[in-house]
Amino acid sequence: MNFKQIFFRIYDRKIASGEITFSKSGIKKDDFTRLCTEEGFTLDEETIRHIAVTMKLTEEEKEQLLEAAVK
Repeated sequence: MNFKQIFFRIYDRKIASGEITFSKSGIKKDDFTRLCTEEGFTLDEETIRHIAVTMKLTEEEKEQLLEAAVK
């Protein structure tokens, strides 16, 4: 799975459960738009580490995103 697929699998689950909202996700609108529209777009490591905290990601989820961003 690529970065986009992993990210949206996690994001959609957390939004649906009410765990987070977009405004509390820590993701910039520009980055979110690029994730939705640009194939191959990934967030940088600093942003991934930031959203790991704001989205309350598990260590495993964070590592999956970091690994996918490098590919």
